[in-house]
Amino acid sequence: MKNVVFILTLLFMAVGCNENNKKDAAEKEMTTVDAASETSKEMAYQSFGEKINDQNVLTAAEMKEKFEAMEVGDTVEVKFRSKVNSVCQKKGCWMRLDIGDKDEAFVKFKDYGFFMPKDIATDEVIVAGKAYVEKTSVEDLKHFAKDAGKTEKEIAAITDPELTYAFVSHGVLLPETAEKQ
Repeated sequence: MKNVVFILTLLFMAVGCNENNKKDAAEKEMTTVDAASETSKEMAYQSFGEKINDQNVLTAAEMKEKFEAMEVGDTVEVKFRSKVNSVCQKKGCWMRLDIGDKDEAFVKFKDYGFFMPKDIATDEVIVAGKAYVEKTSVEDLKHFAKDAGKTEKEIAAITDPELTYAFVSHGVLLPETAEKQ
Protein backbone atom coordinates (compact mmCIF):
# COMPACT_ATOMS: atom_id res chain seq x y z
CA MET A 1 0.00 0.00 0.00
CA LYS A 2 2.85 2.35 0.86
CA ASN A 3 4.35 1.66 -2.53
CA VAL A 4 1.08 2.46 -4.29
CA VAL A 5 0.72 5.78 -2.40
CA PHE A 6 4.37 6.59 -3.09
CA ILE A 7 4.01 5.83 -6.82
CA LEU A 8 0.77 7.84 -7.05
CA THR A 9 2.46 10.79 -5.29
CA LEU A 10 5.38 10.67 -7.75
CA LEU A 11 2.95 10.39 -10.65
CA PHE A 12 0.96 13.47 -9.51
CA MET A 13 4.18 15.42 -9.00
CA ALA A 14 5.43 14.49 -12.45
CA VAL A 15 2.12 15.46 -14.08
CA GLY A 16 2.02 18.74 -12.11
CA CYS A 17 5.57 19.61 -13.09
CA ASN A 18 4.87 18.73 -16.70
CA GLU A 19 1.78 21.01 -16.74
CA ASN A 20 3.87 23.87 -15.31
CA ASN A 21 6.51 23.30 -18.01
CA LYS A 22 3.81 23.33 -20.69
CA LYS A 23 2.40 26.56 -19.22
CA ASP A 24 5.88 28.15 -19.13
CA ALA A 25 6.54 27.05 -22.71
CA ALA A 26 3.17 28.42 -23.84
CA GLU A 27 3.87 31.76 -22.12
CA LYS A 28 7.33 31.88 -23.69
CA GLU A 29 5.86 31.11 -27.12
CA MET A 30 3.23 33.86 -26.70
CA THR A 31 5.98 36.33 -25.76
CA THR A 32 7.95 35.29 -28.84
CA VAL A 33 4.86 35.68 -31.05
CA ASP A 34 4.16 39.11 -29.52
CA ALA A 35 7.76 40.17 -30.16
CA ALA A 36 7.54 38.90 -33.73
CA SER A 37 4.30 40.84 -34.22
CA GLU A 38 5.98 43.97 -32.91
CA THR A 39 8.91 43.40 -35.24
CA SER A 40 6.68 42.89 -38.26
CA LYS A 41 4.76 46.06 -37.38
CA GLU A 42 8.02 47.96 -37.17
CA MET A 43 9.23 46.49 -40.45
CA ALA A 44 6.12 47.10 -42.57
CA TYR A 45 6.94 49.06 -45.72
CA GLN A 46 5.13 50.80 -48.51
CA SER A 47 6.77 49.62 -51.74
CA PHE A 48 7.41 51.68 -54.88
CA GLY A 49 8.67 50.30 -58.20
CA GLU A 50 9.94 46.73 -58.28
CA LYS A 51 9.56 44.61 -55.16
CA ILE A 52 12.67 44.70 -52.98
CA ASN A 53 13.38 43.58 -49.41
CA ASP A 54 15.18 45.07 -46.45
CA GLN A 55 17.97 42.47 -46.38
CA ASN A 56 21.68 43.22 -47.03
CA VAL A 57 21.17 46.98 -46.91
CA LEU A 58 24.17 49.32 -46.65
CA THR A 59 24.16 52.33 -44.36
CA ALA A 60 24.39 55.84 -45.78
CA ALA A 61 28.00 56.06 -44.57
CA GLU A 62 28.90 52.78 -46.34
CA MET A 63 27.26 54.10 -49.51
CA LYS A 64 29.25 57.33 -49.28
CA GLU A 65 32.48 55.28 -49.13
CA LYS A 66 31.41 53.45 -52.30
CA PHE A 67 30.65 56.74 -54.08
CA GLU A 68 33.99 58.24 -53.02
CA ALA A 69 35.84 55.25 -54.50
CA MET A 70 34.07 55.64 -57.87
CA GLU A 71 35.02 57.68 -60.91
CA VAL A 72 32.78 59.12 -63.62
CA GLY A 73 31.50 56.17 -65.64
CA ASP A 74 31.74 53.57 -62.83
CA THR A 75 28.54 51.82 -61.71
CA VAL A 76 27.62 49.46 -58.92
CA GLU A 77 24.38 47.64 -58.08
CA VAL A 78 23.58 48.28 -54.42
CA LYS A 79 20.86 48.74 -51.83
CA PHE A 80 21.16 51.34 -49.07
CA ARG A 81 19.19 53.09 -46.34
CA SER A 82 19.19 56.86 -45.91
CA LYS A 83 17.23 59.92 -44.81
CA VAL A 84 15.40 61.86 -47.51
CA ASN A 85 16.61 65.46 -47.70
CA SER A 86 14.25 66.58 -50.47
CA VAL A 87 11.84 65.35 -53.14
CA CYS A 88 10.82 66.85 -56.48
CA GLN A 89 7.86 69.06 -55.63
CA LYS A 90 6.33 68.85 -59.11
CA LYS A 91 5.88 65.07 -59.49
CA GLY A 92 8.03 63.23 -56.94
CA CYS A 93 10.27 62.13 -59.82
CA TRP A 94 13.56 62.44 -57.89
CA MET A 95 14.84 62.70 -54.35
CA ARG A 96 18.06 63.66 -52.61
CA LEU A 97 19.30 61.30 -49.90
CA ASP A 98 21.67 62.23 -47.10
CA ILE A 99 24.89 60.20 -47.21
CA GLY A 100 26.75 62.20 -44.55
CA ASP A 101 29.01 65.22 -44.25
CA LYS A 102 26.50 67.36 -46.17
CA ASP A 103 26.84 65.07 -49.21
CA GLU A 104 23.80 63.74 -51.01
CA ALA A 105 22.92 61.02 -53.48
CA PHE A 106 20.64 62.24 -56.27
CA VAL A 107 18.07 59.49 -56.92
CA LYS A 108 15.97 59.12 -60.08
CA PHE A 109 13.60 56.26 -60.80
CA LYS A 110 14.13 53.66 -63.51
CA ASP A 111 12.32 54.58 -66.73
CA TYR A 112 10.29 57.14 -64.72
CA GLY A 113 8.23 54.07 -63.83
CA PHE A 114 7.17 55.35 -60.42
CA PHE A 115 7.24 58.47 -58.28
CA MET A 116 7.60 59.15 -54.57
CA PRO A 117 5.24 61.09 -52.29
CA LYS A 118 6.32 64.74 -52.24
CA ASP A 119 6.08 65.07 -48.45
CA ILE A 120 8.60 62.50 -47.23
CA ALA A 121 11.56 64.81 -46.52
CA THR A 122 13.25 63.67 -43.26
CA ASP A 123 11.79 60.15 -43.58
CA GLU A 124 14.11 57.19 -44.07
CA VAL A 125 13.93 55.03 -47.19
CA ILE A 126 15.68 52.00 -48.63
CA VAL A 127 16.59 52.28 -52.30
CA ALA A 128 17.84 49.53 -54.60
CA GLY A 129 19.44 50.13 -57.96
CA LYS A 130 22.52 51.37 -59.74
CA ALA A 131 24.90 53.91 -58.18
CA TYR A 132 27.22 55.98 -60.36
CA VAL A 133 29.12 59.26 -60.45
CA GLU A 134 28.32 61.77 -63.18
CA LYS A 135 29.10 65.32 -64.17
CA THR A 136 25.81 67.25 -64.04
CA SER A 137 25.41 70.11 -66.49
CA VAL A 138 24.50 73.66 -65.48
CA GLU A 139 21.24 73.28 -67.43
CA ASP A 140 20.26 70.16 -65.48
CA LEU A 141 21.32 71.70 -62.15
CA LYS A 142 19.10 74.71 -62.86
CA HIS A 143 16.20 72.42 -63.86
CA PHE A 144 16.52 70.44 -60.60
CA ALA A 145 16.78 73.66 -58.57
CA LYS A 146 13.56 74.91 -60.18
CA ASP A 147 11.83 71.57 -59.43
CA ALA A 148 12.98 71.88 -55.82
CA GLY A 149 11.33 75.29 -55.53
CA LYS A 150 14.53 77.38 -55.37
CA THR A 151 14.30 81.14 -55.98
CA GLU A 152 15.26 82.74 -59.30
CA LYS A 153 18.29 84.26 -57.55
CA GLU A 154 19.43 80.81 -56.32
CA ILE A 155 18.91 79.33 -59.77
CA ALA A 156 20.86 82.16 -61.46
CA ALA A 157 23.78 81.54 -59.08
CA ILE A 158 24.34 78.09 -60.66
CA THR A 159 27.17 78.63 -63.13
CA ASP A 160 29.38 75.52 -63.01
CA PRO A 161 28.72 71.83 -63.63
CA GLU A 162 29.05 69.57 -60.58
CA LEU A 163 30.17 66.05 -59.87
CA THR A 164 27.06 64.23 -58.67
CA TYR A 165 26.65 61.04 -56.68
CA ALA A 166 23.77 59.63 -58.71
CA PHE A 167 21.48 56.65 -58.33
CA VAL A 168 18.84 55.06 -60.58
CA SER A 169 16.47 53.17 -58.34
CA HIS A 170 14.32 50.27 -59.51
CA GLY A 171 12.66 49.88 -56.09
CA VAL A 172 12.10 51.86 -52.90
CA LEU A 173 10.82 50.91 -49.46
CA LEU A 174 9.23 53.58 -47.27
CA PRO A 175 8.42 52.49 -43.70
CA GLU A 176 4.64 52.43 -43.16
CA THR A 177 5.08 54.53 -40.02
CA ALA A 178 6.66 57.24 -42.18
CA GLU A 179 3.87 57.19 -44.75
CA LYS A 180 2.11 60.53 -45.07
CA GLN A 181 -1.60 60.87 -45.71
